Amino acid sequence: MESGSQALQHRLLSVKLWPPSYSTRLMLVERMTKNLTTPSIFSRKYGLLSSEEAEEDAKKIEELAFATADQHYKKEPDGDGSSAVQIYAKESSRLMLEVIKRGPTVKDGELADKNTALHETVFDISGGRRAFIDAEEAEDLLKPLRQPGNSYTKICFSNRSFGLDAANVAAPILSSIKDQLTEVDLSDFIAGRPESEALEVMNIFSSVLEGCHLRYLNLSNNALGEKGVRAFGALLKSQNNLEELYLMNDGISEEAARAVSELIPSTEKLKVLQFHNNMTGDEGAIAISEILKRSCALEDFRCSSTRVGADGGVALAEALKTCTHLKKLDLRDNMFGVEAGVALSEALSLFANLTEVYLSFLNLEDEGAEALANALKESAPSLEVLEMAGNDITAKGAASLAACIASKQFLTKLNLAENELKDEGAILIAKAIGEGHGQLNEVDMSSNAIRRAGARLLAQVVVKKPGFKLLNINGNFISDDGIDEVKESFKSWPDMLGPLDENDPEGEDDEDAEEENAENESELESKLKDLKIEQEE
Repeated sequence: MESGSQALQHRLLSVKLWPPSYSTRLMLVERMTKNLTTPSIFSRKYGLLSSEEAEEDAKKIEELAFATADQHYKKEPDGDGSSAVQIYAKESSRLMLEVIKRGPTVKDGELADKNTALHETVFDISGGRRAFIDAEEAEDLLKPLRQPGNSYTKICFSNRSFGLDAANVAAPILSSIKDQLTEVDLSDFIAGRPESEALEVMNIFSSVLEGCHLRYLNLSNNALGEKGVRAFGALLKSQNNLEELYLMNDGISEEAARAVSELIPSTEKLKVLQFHNNMTGDEGAIAISEILKRSCALEDFRCSSTRVGADGGVALAEALKTCTHLKKLDLRDNMFGVEAGVALSEALSLFANLTEVYLSFLNLEDEGAEALANALKESAPSLEVLEMAGNDITAKGAASLAACIASKQFLTKLNLAENELKDEGAILIAKAIGEGHGQLNEVDMSSNAIRRAGARLLAQVVVKKPGFKLLNINGNFISDDGIDEVKESFKSWPDMLGPLDENDPEGEDDEDAEEENAENESELESKLKDLKIEQEE
């Protein structure tokens, strides 16, 4: 039977770093197109590109970056391709920033001042102190919405608590502009109100906004429960074009989840669905899975901290197979267990577009983690974020994880905290990220029973990464000498090393284990010393 290091060596040798596959190149174009068309601080200053212009620019950027990197690689044909990958990524980022700062091409007769246009389309009263508002204050706050010919398409009433009097002031104003609205944020807008009043306020807003054609709806932080969901029934039932729906921290129980599934008539265009921090449970997850089955365009799904166990996890995993365009998946802090983890791995193998995956605290253990790592290794070529903290993963599962990580050259963040990887697992992971991974900027391996050898190698590997920001190895069993060695590696960049105040140099107080570990440190480093990622023929 292969040892962990032998298994990793076998897998790493088959990883091909340069040139990137055709699908990877297409994925980079798609990702840059999304970045160029997503509102940001830059778009507020320089303007937002249209989808057509962004795609055209992204293709040109990728071609130029590829040509530059390929030229570099041809000068070093015996190299492993990692430096070409870094140049490819850096050149893409540099050129994309140039395009963003250039802004959209302004045609004859078009308005060039994009900042003014943006200001006129967004009406936001969420700033300032969090407080109740009365009828008089509502009249004053909402006055701009009364102006004839205004062009507001997005409203945000978050952080202000509406009572009946304020809601009755808002109703006719919203009615007059509802046909032009495309985005509505009513998160946290009834805080502190008695249930009966809150439900009546929700009914008023729901009725007055019924029939508007929204692409974005945020009802988070309202403690809705089933009653609250149904209070918004008129609004929800009238939506056929929703692209983003947020129901976070809303007390979404089994019954409330069923109500959501029942009330929304169509989710064919839905791209973002978030249910974070609810009490959904297994039966609620089964109801949510029915929504997923009808959401073929979904790109971002969050169902974290929702008390979902094995049965609900399996149901969600099966339903997610429909969502083949998924780019971001967050299922953290549930009680999936091995069975649901293995079921989820079958879905992950279908997600070629995945860039962020959050699978921490799911009770996966080695079997579930290995299944997921193996699935991700064969899919998601442009994965940027991988989180699998708190899953009881041991050194046994580290080889599969390391092989997966080695193949993800666009990885920016890796979180494997609160597992049981120990030195053997830490060294395997360090070797996996040692080749290439030029965009990696954060690694969390805290609370993994890592000792001197693992900590030292992790430090030596990440400190060489361009743009690296933070290594967290706190809460481990690193000796005082090991701490000194780690700090020496970071002496020129102390801010890149996280705190070590919770490290326990005494470890498990087991002398035999300590002696055995010392022997293993030398053996592991010897085995892995010359491990390289080579170019496939």
